[in-house]
Amino acid sequence: MRIIVIGAGHLGYIISELLSNEGCDVVVVDSDAEKLESVRNDLDVLTIQADGTSPSFMRSRDVSGSDLVVAVTAMDEVNIIACILAKKNRIPHTIARIRDPKFLSEPPDYIRSNFDIDLVLSPELITAREISRLIMTPSAINVEDFANGRVRLLEMKISPRSSLAHRKLKDITLPPSVLAALILRDHRMIIPHGSDRILPLDNVYFIGNPDSLARISSHSQAKYQRKTKKAFIIGAGRTGQALAPMLEAQGISVKVIDRDEERCQQMAYQLKKGMVLCGDGTDIDLLTQEGVSEADTVICTTRDERLNLMMALLARHLGAGQTIVQVTRTEYIPLMQQVGIDIVLSTRLLAAGEVLGFVRSGNVVSVSLLEGARVQAIEIKIPQGSAIEGIPLMKAGLPPSCLVGAYVRDGRAYVPDGHSILSAGDSVILIVEADQAKNVISFFKGRN
Repeated sequence: MRIIVIGAGHLGYIISELLSNEGCDVVVVDSDAEKLESVRNDLDVLTIQADGTSPSFMRSRDVSGSDLVVAVTAMDEVNIIACILAKKNRIPHTIARIRDPKFLSEPPDYIRSNFDIDLVLSPELITAREISRLIMTPSAINVEDFANGRVRLLEMKISPRSSLAHRKLKDITLPPSVLAALILRDHRMIIPHGSDRILPLDNVYFIGNPDSLARISSHSQAKYQRKTKKAFIIGAGRTGQALAPMLEAQGISVKVIDRDEERCQQMAYQLKKGMVLCGDGTDIDLLTQEGVSEADTVICTTRDERLNLMMALLARHLGAGQTIVQVTRTEYIPLMQQVGIDIVLSTRLLAAGEVLGFVRSGNVVSVSLLEGARVQAIEIKIPQGSAIEGIPLMKAGLPPSCLVGAYVRDGRAYVPDGHSILSAGDSVILIVEADQAKNVISFFKGRN
């Protein structure tokens, strides 16, 4: 598959890296030679310095015959024009980053028919939805839903006081329809077996029925488990403006702080009961006066990830509960987790996962990137004639770096074992190391 990525910024870089690792023929286009140089030095892709909205460029041999255009420049209008030109030049599929609310408020069918865009990417809106889901799941540091909410993947950090600590998995009685799918320990990924132990400070991914998963939260003894009733959002940018109304709709008391008066006014129009404060999120007196110590969750969503880190640590020092930080660069994620930030989310990584899912399409329903994209959770629908259909999983020959975490049949979720047999039409959730994902997916494709 030949893919044109227009825009060599942070998002374009991450998308290009993922697609290149997937084996796609990637061409990165930007008018900025310096950005292209960075991409050229690090990735196995072709780079072209050009204007992605130029009609002559879209007609050029470099673009002709491509399968997909992904337009992710910093300007919505540029991305929209690039997609329209791509479809006019018979490129079958387009993806565009769009962040302006006036576009995002329109139905997907309207965007598709009027702007020739098959998938709209809004990293900030995706991040806001992810934060909202996490806040509604106390003790989780990551939550991914599959099969229309019938299956959930839940990441928790195991406390030294947890009843699960120091025990072998075969000696732990988990609730029905729950499986320990992955252990992250000292930056190593472990697909666990019965003889593996869960140790303090492990990050463990459990998969299963959402109701059953809720019952294991108490076993983690996580440092933060109470339900969020009061939330502080520091930053009234795109993520903050999308997130605050979501939290308010869930009955959470919301306070928003931002330095920019115009953004504060925009936020105030969107909230019914929440309070918006125009001020400095690093001002200790302001935070103390406004009761940050009583906040169950503090969410830092400014565009400066280092500032987000400082404000989150300050809020924690003043007595706040859970801290959530938005970042752009994925390399900041492990550092922030090491210094005590509870949840760190990369807007770019969340958006890149949607692009990867679109590219795989076919019987792949969705893709979630875990642990800085080193692990993937993939929902895949078993087609007629799949090589894995009708074979016990223990005899399927799947790579050891892959785990079938759950499957859904006739609307009901199941946790499989080695004797389980998959059938055509089942929705299967896989946990797999990223560099093995392409090979694993091939096991689940139909025979030609």
